[in-house]
Order: sequence, then structure tokens, then C-alpha cells
Amino acid sequence: MATPTTTFTWAVGTMDRLLANGAVTVCHYTVSASDGTYSSSAYGSMALDQPEDDADLTPYSDLTEAWAIDAVKAKIGGAEKVAEIEAALQAQIDVQRTPVTGSGVPW
Repeated sequence: MATPTTTFTWAVGTMDRLLANGAVTVCHYTVSASDGTYSSSAYGSMALDQPEDDADLTPYSDLTEAWAIDAVKAKIGGAEKVAEIEAALQAQIDVQRTPVTGSGVPW
């Protein structure tokens, strides 16, 4: 039987911003992994760099979740760190699928 494929989903639940110019200062994100039977997830917050000139800001109303996810992934360390996070979630699913520890009593 083939090992199920795990799907990873990145999402941004909320963003902190400056009201004066709409600059996003922090993205609060989740990464969820599921193979259809088992799942795992992680949560994080990432402070974003601010441009020196407000003219370089994308208007807040024009921002998308895709923009926010890309900003988080870039700031977190790029593809290498994204792969590390997803591998850690995959490892948690692997342990759920094939447990390596147990608990209980023999009587």
C-alpha cells in the first residue's frame, strides 16, 4: 500500500498594521499538514521589515493572503526554512501513522 501524500497549507489568520500608513508589521500564520487520515500544524508570528518610504508600500486594501504568505516565507528564511518546517510536520504525521512509543501498564 502506498504512503498517502501529505498536503501542506499555509494561511495567515491576521496581520498587525500601522493605522497611519497601513504598513503590515506582523503576520500571524499557520501551517497545516494532512494526509487525509493524520494531521499536524504549527503556528507562528513573523515581524516584517518596513520600507523606508511609504511610497513603496502596497496599499493595505490591495494586500492578499498570497502576498502575506509570500512575505512570511521570505522573512522566515525562504525555501530552505519552509522545507524544514514542512519536514517537521511530516515527521509528526509519520509518528502518528507508525507510533514509536506507547503508554499503559501490562496488567
